[in-house]
Amino acid sequence: MRISAAIITHNAVGQGLERCLASLSGLDEVVVFDQGSDDGTVQLCERFGARVYRGDWEGFGRTKQAAVMKTRNRWVLSIDADEEITPELKAAILALGDAPECAAYAVNRLSSFLGRWMRHCGWHPDWVVRLFDKERARFNEKTVHEEIVVQGATGRLDGLLRHHAYDTMEQYVAKLNRYTTLAAGEALDRRERTTLPGAVLRAKATFARMYFLQRGFLDGWHGLVLCLCSSFYVLTKYLKIWRAGRP
Repeated sequence: MRISAAIITHNAVGQGLERCLASLSGLDEVVVFDQGSDDGTVQLCERFGARVYRGDWEGFGRTKQAAVMKTRNRWVLSIDADEEITPELKAAILALGDAPECAAYAVNRLSSFLGRWMRHCGWHPDWVVRLFDKERARFNEKTVHEEIVVQGATGRLDGLLRHHAYDTMEQYVAKLNRYTTLAAGEALDRRERTTLPGAVLRAKATFARMYFLQRGFLDGWHGLVLCLCSSFYVLTKYLKIWRAGRP
């Protein structure tokens, strides 16, 4: 089976793009759909033999689907610039053969936070659909927290998708502001509203779920900080919704 990898990028050199591209060696092709990078992203991708296209940002779902549509092969692995596939996962992908049983396959994502691989807090195991037959699956049109919609069965593959999520708090805060604005915008489009007490309660519930029910305390101080940060993410998102809905 011939497999294409699809990546969307914008100034991704500092996100670990070289590590991502190196992990994809052995796949049939790598397609990069870039949104105006000026940090050497395009040149780095071309050095690894990737085919680079340029286009506009239309939200995560639509932009990732645009990248998928640039691929030549029917089977596509969608991967982000700050991710890498392990040798075990690559071997599982290449071992599928020419007639896979399923329309798509989920992989187990392991994410890092401030230098630690997080095994709790609801972050792991984290099964996400990333390998799929593009004739039977596609990205939805969500601006953020996009998903692949599959028509048919979904299987699971051995190995890990390593996600180098946040090396520094600066990275987390920058993404938090961007992602909460996008998520709040989607919620407002759905006419979702909230109150100030509602925003606070949602944030508290997020911390309680992640730290106690999902045993974030087992990840030490990293777990505590991640749960606090995630709680603040929820608070920020719903405060933006609350503020936008006020007369």
